[in-house]
Amino acid sequence: MFLGLVNTVNRWLDSFHRLRGRSRPEQPGGKQASISAAVSYQRLRAVKLTDEVSRTLFQQYATHRAGLRGEEEIGWVLLGVREADCALVLATLPAGTLRNAGVAHVRFNSEAQALASRIVRQWDKRLTMLGVVHTHPGRLSQPSDGDYQGDRGWVGRLRGGEGIFAIGTAGAIDTQTSSNVQVVNDLMLSWYALADGDPDYRPLPVALVPGPDLARPLHATWATVEAFAQALERLCQQQRELTFEVMGAKLTAIVKLAEPNSALQIVLEGEQAAYYLQRGDELLAIDPPAPELARGVYLVLAELAGQNVSR
Repeated sequence: MFLGLVNTVNRWLDSFHRLRGRSRPEQPGGKQASISAAVSYQRLRAVKLTDEVSRTLFQQYATHRAGLRGEEEIGWVLLGVREADCALVLATLPAGTLRNAGVAHVRFNSEAQALASRIVRQWDKRLTMLGVVHTHPGRLSQPSDGDYQGDRGWVGRLRGGEGIFAIGTAGAIDTQTSSNVQVVNDLMLSWYALADGDPDYRPLPVALVPGPDLARPLHATWATVEAFAQALERLCQQQRELTFEVMGAKLTAIVKLAEPNSALQIVLEGEQAAYYLQRGDELLAIDPPAPELARGVYLVLAELAGQNVSR
């Protein structure tokens, strides 16, 4: 059973609305337009996954089952674009190592996923939450009554008032699968839709299209995202110019400074943070005046502001 989404979804959607109000997304051809201005939502007829999103789900499901916590449920949040009668999934956010899970439930690390969704939307502002995938022990390949009780409380806030859901199962697979089922080796994903007010889920045909998993670069740095999620989310709310870059296992938060071509860079890896002052092509290491991330950032900014005043 998937737990703990209602408050998280509400917070994410509020965040999405605020961010859209600040800057409209870049549309193909360079034209600025509201994401949903021309969309008349109908009931979902299909879900489309990029091929890399599909690979992510099956590869990480298989890796999870082979790990020390393989008997637990696991899951992913799905981000993408809600089209008129179709959901296009473009990004996956994992439950995280700090998840609370067992053989019959999974509660995602919502702080890490909220930060990750903010970072991924920096790269593609069209993205919104579409739904979730989670696994079931045994062979129950459809959402449970407990899933329904939780999901019906928040699907109405999604675009079109409808969400997509997939249930993962493993073991003996029926080769006579239907249009809403994906099978890779002994793993199966069964896809469903649930609209606001629906009495039950309905099977949703699934198809693959070429494309990336836009959140996949973040997966390599997920332990860092989890370690600094709370502090970085607070900084994001206070610093509108805060942006992120990902390189391997390192996550870099960048705060633009008033001087041209200058910024404060905080390079994060695991539980370690390193501060750098960028001025043009020059990068200078800084010793943080406080160990706590947000406080350290503001003390550095205050010191830099004082230096500029004294010039």
